[in-house]
Amino acid sequence: MVRLGGDGSDNFIDRTGRGGGFGGGGGNMLGCLIPLVLSRFGIGGVLILLLGYCALQSFGGGGLLSGGGSPTSQQSSSTQSTLGAEDRQVLSGVLASTEQVWSNLFQQSGETYQPAQMVAYSNTDQSGCGVAQAAMGPFYCPSDQRIYIDPVFFEELQRRFSAPGDFAQAYVIAHEVGHHVQNLTGALDTAQRGQARSTRLEGNKIQIGVELQADCYAGVWAANARDERGSILEPGDIEEGMRAAEAIGDDALQRQAQGRVSPETFTHGTSEQRRAALRKGLETGDPAACQFNA
Repeated sequence: MVRLGGDGSDNFIDRTGRGGGFGGGGGNMLGCLIPLVLSRFGIGGVLILLLGYCALQSFGGGGLLSGGGSPTSQQSSSTQSTLGAEDRQVLSGVLASTEQVWSNLFQQSGETYQPAQMVAYSNTDQSGCGVAQAAMGPFYCPSDQRIYIDPVFFEELQRRFSAPGDFAQAYVIAHEVGHHVQNLTGALDTAQRGQARSTRLEGNKIQIGVELQADCYAGVWAANARDERGSILEPGDIEEGMRAAEAIGDDALQRQAQGRVSPETFTHGTSEQRRAALRKGLETGDPAACQFNA
């Protein structure tokens, strides 16, 4: 079990139990999605695989989503659920730990890390990138620099994807924080520009590189996370993370969803690639090692 001490992050926002809503500003992210919007942390039923490639557009005043899951028509049953103490500890505690690690790493490069906020919500919420739905899975919105997650996702991660454990949950959070790091460093903007002038297949390859780097950044966090007793990782934690990385590979999800694999539609990397990216971050602890060209 990952050791998480302290009071958690001041950047954690609990909106669970409110039932969500569709009002407010921002675009509707469900209308037209591009590869950079997607992640394979989807929870709603069998994941929908994108076969089309939408024209690039900004959501809610500019920027792209990164992370998040493929949308489905199925609604989460979490409309009135509230955040339990254990989930709160994992969400807020891991976020606080990422803030400490990335602040130190940025400082070593002579820069200042600006933390992301994390919003825990039930069923639906409004993000700076449009409507957030539980069926999309966790995602990062560059427009408001916030991570959005319905905690019911963790139940789905264990039940549907056979990836239990608090380090598997921590990996998901750290992956989304990795997208925030990419936003701060300009990597997301570079990827967006590259996709704007690419074919669908080329754009997918760019997206795979983005996702693998976020996986690697999650490993970098875990390698550098410390408390007064040393590393916060305990026996079995790395194995939990590897199972989660394997479960969300494009090939694994496509076999589950459609019984076959279509490599030309991959946007997040195979199970093997995702495990390797996470392991590279864990073994090196160095953000500079997280360069991927799919």
